[in-house]
Amino acid sequence: MSVHQSTNIKRITTHVLQEMKNRGEKISMLTAYDFSMAGILDAAGIDIILVGDSASNVMAGHETTLPITLDQMIYHASSVVRAVKRAFVVVDIPFGSYQGNSSEALRSTIRIMKEAGAHAVKVEGGAEIKESVVRILSAGVPVMGHLGLTPQSIYKFGTYTVRAKEEDEAEKLISDAKVLEECGCFAIVLEKIPAELAKRVAENVSIPVIGIGAGPHVDGQVLVVHDMLGITQEFKPRFLRQYADLRGIMTEAVEGYIKDVKSKDFPSEKESY
Repeated sequence: MSVHQSTNIKRITTHVLQEMKNRGEKISMLTAYDFSMAGILDAAGIDIILVGDSASNVMAGHETTLPITLDQMIYHASSVVRAVKRAFVVVDIPFGSYQGNSSEALRSTIRIMKEAGAHAVKVEGGAEIKESVVRILSAGVPVMGHLGLTPQSIYKFGTYTVRAKEEDEAEKLISDAKVLEECGCFAIVLEKIPAELAKRVAENVSIPVIGIGAGPHVDGQVLVVHDMLGITQEFKPRFLRQYADLRGIMTEAVEGYIKDVKSKDFPSEKESY
């Protein structure tokens, strides 16, 4: 059996993702925020595209994910969805659009699904957001959970260091993962936690577990595409593998263009009408 057999599937669904976990096929997931990038990822065979609130950082230049609004997330998500033919598109519900109010969570979700055409939403937190998760699921919308380092709570944590290194926090994380599974979440993202803990979670829940800085023993991996492609250079955590240096390639291309314009080499006679 080829580990790449999922690339032959016409459309990835929650059912397909569950089957992938059941047979031990790893799930690939990357972020995208615009039509062009999403089209490239989809054509390459990515399983899940996450329209992450990380757009706040990499697209808008904010220090945290907190400033991005629901309207902005819908804009990015609708751009991505229009490019995708195969991948499963998950959209982050931004900070302040679901915490503490299940009715608000449902309203935000309905806007994302109707206006962007998303396939699922993602929320950060465990037992404390159970009511919102259940409310969203009651409307028939798939929900992906997110535990460990949850960037929307960065001011609570005060640091981006590894989470759940102490046993009490680790036990709460496992408990929260089970809560999310029992609620009906189709998958969980684990961010920046010890690899052995992530392994325990993946073995203790039946739904797919996707890691980012959570080691190799989970059911799949996710990275921010701008980090993975080397477009952003300032962010280089241990868990990041950079697969290209697009910043260098793009800089060289722009410098070449400037040089040709300044020297009057561009446009040439063949490039003129």
